[in-house]
Amino acid sequence: MVVSSPHVEEHQWFAIVNPVAGNGRGLDEFPRISKLLREQQIHCEAVFSEHKFHAVELTVEAVRRGYRRIIAVGGDGTLHEVVNGLFIQQVVPPSEVLLAVIAVGSGNDWIRMFGIPQNCADAIRAIREEHSFLQDVGIVSYEEAKYRQSRYMVNVAGAGYEAQVVRCFNHLKKKGRRGRWLYTWSVIRSFFRYKPTGTKVWVDGKRVYNDLLLSIALGVGKYNGGGIQQLPDAVADDGMFDISLVRPIHFWHIIFRFHKLFNGKIYEIRHILRERGGTIRIESSPEIEVELDGELLGHTPLEFTMLRRAIRVVVSREFLESME
Repeated sequence: MVVSSPHVEEHQWFAIVNPVAGNGRGLDEFPRISKLLREQQIHCEAVFSEHKFHAVELTVEAVRRGYRRIIAVGGDGTLHEVVNGLFIQQVVPPSEVLLAVIAVGSGNDWIRMFGIPQNCADAIRAIREEHSFLQDVGIVSYEEAKYRQSRYMVNVAGAGYEAQVVRCFNHLKKKGRRGRWLYTWSVIRSFFRYKPTGTKVWVDGKRVYNDLLLSIALGVGKYNGGGIQQLPDAVADDGMFDISLVRPIHFWHIIFRFHKLFNGKIYEIRHILRERGGTIRIESSPEIEVELDGELLGHTPLEFTMLRRAIRVVVSREFLESME
Protein backbone atom coordinates (compact mmCIF):
# COMPACT_ATOMS: atom_id res chain seq x y z
CA MET A 1 0.00 0.00 0.00
CA VAL A 2 1.31 3.44 -0.94
CA VAL A 3 -0.20 6.76 0.07
CA SER A 4 1.30 9.26 -2.36
CA SER A 5 1.77 13.00 -2.13
CA PRO A 6 2.38 15.33 -5.08
CA HIS A 7 5.56 16.76 -3.61
CA VAL A 8 7.76 16.38 -0.55
CA GLU A 9 7.58 19.14 2.03
CA GLU A 10 10.53 19.87 4.29
CA HIS A 11 9.03 18.33 7.44
CA GLN A 12 7.24 15.41 5.78
CA TRP A 13 8.16 11.87 6.83
CA PHE A 14 8.46 8.68 4.81
CA ALA A 15 7.34 5.61 6.79
CA ILE A 16 8.65 2.17 5.79
CA VAL A 17 6.40 -0.45 7.38
CA ASN A 18 7.44 -4.10 7.66
CA PRO A 19 4.09 -5.96 7.81
CA VAL A 20 5.65 -9.24 8.99
CA ALA A 21 7.74 -7.71 11.81
CA GLY A 22 6.96 -9.10 15.25
CA ASN A 23 5.03 -12.06 13.83
CA GLY A 24 2.65 -9.74 11.99
CA ARG A 25 2.52 -6.87 14.47
CA GLY A 26 3.68 -4.47 11.77
CA LEU A 27 0.51 -5.09 9.78
CA ASP A 28 -1.83 -5.37 12.77
CA GLU A 29 -0.57 -2.24 14.52
CA PHE A 30 -0.24 0.08 11.54
CA PRO A 31 -3.85 1.39 11.44
CA ARG A 32 -3.41 2.54 15.06
CA ILE A 33 0.08 3.87 14.35
CA SER A 34 -1.24 5.83 11.36
CA LYS A 35 -3.97 7.36 13.53
CA LEU A 36 -1.47 8.32 16.25
CA LEU A 37 0.83 9.92 13.66
CA ARG A 38 -2.05 12.05 12.39
CA GLU A 39 -3.00 13.04 15.93
CA GLN A 40 0.56 14.21 16.55
CA GLN A 41 0.45 16.11 13.23
CA ILE A 42 3.26 14.03 11.79
CA HIS A 43 2.60 14.03 8.06
CA CYS A 44 3.99 11.02 6.25
CA GLU A 45 3.78 8.81 3.22
CA ALA A 46 3.54 5.17 4.21
CA VAL A 47 4.82 2.20 2.21
CA PHE A 48 4.80 -1.50 3.12
CA SER A 49 7.93 -3.53 2.39
CA GLU A 50 7.11 -6.64 0.38
CA HIS A 51 10.21 -8.83 0.57
CA LYS A 52 13.67 -9.13 2.08
CA PHE A 53 15.85 -6.08 1.28
CA HIS A 54 12.83 -4.15 -0.04
CA ALA A 55 13.30 -1.63 2.78
CA VAL A 56 16.78 -0.94 1.37
CA GLU A 57 15.28 -0.11 -2.03
CA LEU A 58 12.48 1.98 -0.50
CA THR A 59 15.01 4.02 1.49
CA VAL A 60 17.12 4.77 -1.58
CA GLU A 61 14.03 5.81 -3.51
CA ALA A 62 12.68 7.97 -0.66
CA VAL A 63 15.91 9.96 -0.42
CA ARG A 64 16.04 10.32 -4.20
CA ARG A 65 12.53 11.78 -4.13
CA GLY A 66 13.55 14.37 -1.55
CA TYR A 67 12.61 12.84 1.81
CA ARG A 68 14.97 13.75 4.65
CA ARG A 69 12.91 12.17 7.45
CA ILE A 70 12.34 8.41 7.53
CA ILE A 71 10.46 6.27 10.04
CA ALA A 72 11.21 2.54 10.23
CA VAL A 73 8.12 0.70 11.50
CA GLY A 74 9.40 -2.76 12.28
CA GLY A 75 12.13 -4.53 14.22
CA ASP A 76 15.90 -4.43 14.29
CA GLY A 77 16.05 -6.13 10.87
CA THR A 78 13.94 -3.39 9.30
CA LEU A 79 16.17 -0.72 10.83
CA HIS A 80 19.22 -2.58 9.53
CA GLU A 81 17.88 -2.48 5.97
CA VAL A 82 16.93 1.21 6.17
CA VAL A 83 20.40 2.16 7.44
CA ASN A 84 22.05 0.21 4.63
CA GLY A 85 19.78 2.02 2.18
CA LEU A 86 20.95 5.35 3.59
CA PHE A 87 24.55 4.42 2.81
CA ILE A 88 23.77 3.04 -0.64
CA GLN A 89 22.05 6.23 -1.83
CA GLN A 90 24.37 8.91 -3.20
CA VAL A 91 22.11 11.99 -3.04
CA VAL A 92 23.06 13.35 0.41
CA PRO A 93 25.35 12.31 3.28
CA PRO A 94 23.48 9.76 5.46
CA SER A 95 23.69 12.10 8.46
CA GLU A 96 21.44 14.61 6.66
CA VAL A 97 18.50 12.21 6.90
CA LEU A 98 16.71 12.04 10.27
CA LEU A 99 15.86 8.42 11.13
CA ALA A 100 13.21 7.36 13.64
CA VAL A 101 11.96 3.95 14.77
CA ILE A 102 8.56 2.70 15.87
CA ALA A 103 9.44 -0.73 17.20
CA VAL A 104 7.02 -3.57 16.45
CA GLY A 105 9.60 -6.35 16.11
CA SER A 106 10.52 -9.34 18.24
CA GLY A 107 13.69 -8.12 19.97
CA ASN A 108 13.64 -4.33 19.54
CA ASP A 109 17.14 -4.06 20.98
CA TRP A 110 18.31 -0.87 19.25
CA ILE A 111 15.62 1.27 20.91
CA ARG A 112 16.70 0.12 24.39
CA MET A 113 20.04 1.89 23.99
CA PHE A 114 18.39 5.23 23.20
CA GLY A 115 15.46 5.15 25.60
CA ILE A 116 12.84 4.94 22.85
CA PRO A 117 9.62 3.55 24.39
CA GLN A 118 8.24 0.20 23.28
CA ASN A 119 4.76 1.72 23.45
CA CYS A 120 3.86 3.07 20.01
CA ALA A 121 2.07 6.18 21.32
CA ASP A 122 5.09 7.20 23.42
CA ALA A 123 7.50 6.44 20.56
CA ILE A 124 5.47 8.69 18.25
CA ARG A 125 5.55 11.50 20.81
CA ALA A 126 9.35 11.16 20.82
CA ILE A 127 9.30 11.52 17.02
CA ARG A 128 7.19 14.63 17.37
CA GLU A 129 9.76 16.15 19.76
CA GLU A 130 12.59 15.33 17.30
CA HIS A 131 15.38 15.02 19.87
CA SER A 132 18.22 13.75 17.69
CA PHE A 133 21.64 12.20 18.17
CA LEU A 134 24.51 11.39 15.81
CA GLN A 135 25.46 7.76 16.38
CA ASP A 136 28.34 5.66 15.13
CA VAL A 137 27.91 3.11 12.36
CA GLY A 138 30.07 0.03 11.91
CA ILE A 139 31.09 -1.55 8.61
CA VAL A 140 31.76 -5.27 8.43
CA SER A 141 33.56 -6.99 5.58
CA TYR A 142 32.89 -10.73 5.35
CA GLU A 143 33.14 -13.72 3.04
CA GLU A 144 30.06 -15.08 1.28
CA ALA A 145 29.82 -17.34 -1.78
CA LYS A 146 33.59 -16.88 -2.28
CA TYR A 147 33.25 -13.10 -2.57
CA ARG A 148 34.13 -10.31 -0.16
CA GLN A 149 31.06 -8.31 0.76
CA SER A 150 30.31 -5.52 3.23
CA ARG A 151 27.37 -4.29 5.25
CA TYR A 152 26.62 -1.47 7.71
CA MET A 153 25.54 -2.05 11.32
CA VAL A 154 23.96 0.19 13.97
CA ASN A 155 23.72 -2.09 16.97
CA VAL A 156 25.49 -5.41 17.66
CA ALA A 157 27.25 -8.05 15.57
CA GLY A 158 28.06 -11.55 16.71
CA ALA A 159 30.18 -14.41 15.41
CA GLY A 160 30.45 -18.07 16.35
CA TYR A 161 27.93 -19.28 18.91
CA GLU A 162 26.23 -15.87 18.73
CA ALA A 163 25.40 -16.41 15.05
CA GLN A 164 24.32 -20.00 15.70
CA VAL A 165 21.72 -18.73 18.20
CA VAL A 166 20.30 -16.39 15.54
CA ARG A 167 20.21 -19.25 13.03
CA CYS A 168 18.32 -21.45 15.51
CA PHE A 169 15.93 -18.61 16.44
CA ASN A 170 15.11 -17.87 12.79
CA HIS A 171 14.60 -21.58 12.09
CA LEU A 172 12.12 -21.93 14.95
CA LYS A 173 10.22 -18.82 13.83
CA LYS A 174 9.93 -20.20 10.28
CA LYS A 175 8.47 -23.39 11.76
CA GLY A 176 5.75 -21.28 13.37
CA ARG A 177 7.09 -21.30 16.92
CA ARG A 178 6.13 -18.24 18.95
CA GLY A 179 6.57 -17.00 22.48
CA ARG A 180 8.49 -14.68 24.75
CA TRP A 181 11.08 -17.33 25.61
CA LEU A 182 11.85 -18.42 22.06
CA TYR A 183 15.19 -16.63 21.97
CA THR A 184 16.15 -17.98 25.41
CA TRP A 185 15.32 -21.49 24.22
CA SER A 186 17.51 -20.85 21.15
CA VAL A 187 20.36 -19.81 23.46
CA ILE A 188 20.08 -23.06 25.44
CA ARG A 189 19.56 -25.33 22.46
CA SER A 190 22.48 -23.85 20.52
CA PHE A 191 24.82 -24.11 23.50
CA PHE A 192 24.78 -27.89 23.39
CA ARG A 193 25.21 -28.05 19.62
CA TYR A 194 27.93 -25.49 18.99
CA LYS A 195 31.60 -26.28 19.53
CA PRO A 196 34.26 -23.62 20.36
CA THR A 197 36.47 -22.77 17.41
CA GLY A 198 40.13 -21.82 17.07
CA THR A 199 39.97 -18.05 16.62
CA LYS A 200 42.38 -15.14 16.26
CA VAL A 201 41.27 -11.59 17.03
CA TRP A 202 43.14 -8.37 16.27
CA VAL A 203 42.10 -5.01 17.76
CA ASP A 204 43.64 -1.90 16.18
CA GLY A 205 46.38 -4.06 14.67
CA LYS A 206 47.29 -5.87 17.90
CA ARG A 207 46.48 -9.55 18.32
CA VAL A 208 44.49 -9.86 21.55
CA TYR A 209 43.24 -13.46 21.27
CA ASN A 210 44.52 -16.73 19.81
CA ASP A 211 42.72 -19.72 21.30
CA LEU A 212 39.47 -21.64 21.30
CA LEU A 213 36.57 -19.19 21.38
CA LEU A 214 32.88 -19.84 21.96
CA SER A 215 31.53 -16.51 20.82
CA ILE A 216 32.32 -12.86 20.13
CA ALA A 217 30.04 -9.82 20.19
CA LEU A 218 30.98 -6.39 18.86
CA GLY A 219 28.81 -3.35 19.07
CA VAL A 220 27.82 0.25 18.83
CA GLY A 221 24.91 -0.48 21.18
CA LYS A 222 24.57 -2.37 24.45
CA TYR A 223 21.73 -4.83 23.83
CA ASN A 224 20.85 -7.84 21.70
CA GLY A 225 18.76 -10.98 22.01
CA GLY A 226 15.74 -9.17 23.42
CA GLY A 227 17.41 -7.27 26.25
CA ILE A 228 20.67 -9.14 26.93
CA GLN A 229 23.41 -6.63 27.77
CA GLN A 230 26.25 -8.21 25.85
CA LEU A 231 28.12 -4.88 25.76
CA PRO A 232 27.01 -2.94 28.85
CA ASP A 233 29.70 -0.24 28.57
CA ALA A 234 29.17 0.61 24.90
CA VAL A 235 28.95 4.31 24.00
CA ALA A 236 27.16 5.03 20.75
CA ASP A 237 29.27 7.98 19.56
CA ASP A 238 32.83 7.34 20.80
CA GLY A 239 34.14 5.86 17.55
CA MET A 240 34.93 2.54 19.22
CA PHE A 241 33.52 -0.98 19.16
CA ASP A 242 32.97 -2.60 22.51
CA ILE A 243 33.89 -6.29 22.26
CA SER A 244 32.95 -9.27 24.42
CA LEU A 245 34.99 -12.45 23.93
CA VAL A 246 33.41 -15.57 25.43
CA ARG A 247 35.90 -18.34 26.13
CA PRO A 248 34.74 -21.99 26.36
CA ILE A 249 32.48 -22.23 29.39
CA HIS A 250 30.50 -24.97 31.11
CA PHE A 251 26.73 -24.66 30.92
CA TRP A 252 26.41 -24.54 34.71
CA HIS A 253 28.57 -21.43 34.84
CA ILE A 254 25.99 -19.71 32.63
CA ILE A 255 22.91 -21.03 34.45
CA PHE A 256 23.99 -19.70 37.84
CA ARG A 257 25.08 -16.36 36.35
CA PHE A 258 22.35 -15.97 33.76
CA HIS A 259 21.00 -12.83 35.44
CA LYS A 260 24.33 -11.10 34.83
CA LEU A 261 23.60 -11.18 31.10
CA PHE A 262 20.69 -8.80 31.71
CA ASN A 263 21.86 -6.54 34.56
CA GLY A 264 25.02 -5.12 32.99
CA LYS A 265 27.44 -7.28 35.01
CA ILE A 266 28.45 -9.67 32.25
CA TYR A 267 32.17 -9.04 32.81
CA GLU A 268 31.89 -10.47 36.32
CA ILE A 269 31.74 -13.85 34.55
CA ARG A 270 35.45 -14.66 34.35
CA HIS A 271 35.12 -16.53 31.05
CA ILE A 272 34.09 -13.30 29.30
CA LEU A 273 36.80 -10.84 28.29
CA ARG A 274 36.38 -7.23 27.22
CA GLU A 275 38.23 -5.29 24.50
CA ARG A 276 37.65 -1.96 22.76
CA GLY A 277 38.87 -0.60 19.44
CA GLY A 278 38.10 1.09 16.16
CA THR A 279 39.23 -1.67 13.77
CA ILE A 280 38.76 -5.40 14.39
CA ARG A 281 39.87 -8.46 12.43
CA ILE A 282 38.67 -11.99 13.14
CA GLU A 283 40.04 -15.20 11.61
CA SER A 284 39.05 -18.75 12.49
CA SER A 285 39.57 -22.38 11.57
CA PRO A 286 37.10 -23.69 10.59
CA GLU A 287 35.06 -20.71 9.36
CA ILE A 288 32.44 -19.24 11.67
CA GLU A 289 29.28 -17.34 10.72
CA VAL A 290 28.51 -13.71 11.54
CA GLU A 291 25.21 -12.00 12.28
CA LEU A 292 24.64 -8.26 12.06
CA ASP A 293 21.78 -6.58 13.92
CA GLY A 294 20.11 -10.01 14.01
CA GLU A 295 20.64 -10.72 10.29
CA LEU A 296 22.76 -13.74 9.30
CA LEU A 297 25.41 -12.92 6.71
CA GLY A 298 28.55 -14.79 5.66
CA HIS A 299 31.59 -16.02 7.54
CA THR A 300 35.20 -15.37 8.54
CA PRO A 301 37.57 -13.75 7.88
CA LEU A 302 35.81 -10.63 9.20
CA GLU A 303 36.95 -7.03 9.31
CA PHE A 304 35.15 -4.28 11.24
CA THR A 305 35.72 -0.54 10.93
CA MET A 306 33.85 2.35 12.52
CA LEU A 307 32.30 5.50 11.06
CA ARG A 308 31.98 7.99 13.86
CA ARG A 309 28.70 9.92 14.29
CA ALA A 310 27.55 8.83 10.83
CA ILE A 311 23.73 8.87 11.06
CA ARG A 312 21.22 11.10 12.86
CA VAL A 313 18.58 9.25 14.85
CA VAL A 314 15.59 10.26 16.96
CA VAL A 315 16.21 9.45 20.64
CA SER A 316 14.44 10.15 23.92
CA ARG A 317 15.01 13.34 25.86
CA GLU A 318 16.12 11.22 28.81
CA PHE A 319 18.88 9.63 26.76
CA LEU A 320 20.24 13.00 25.68
CA GLU A 321 20.21 14.22 29.29
CA SER A 322 22.13 11.10 30.36
CA MET A 323 24.83 11.90 27.80
CA GLU A 324 25.43 15.43 29.12
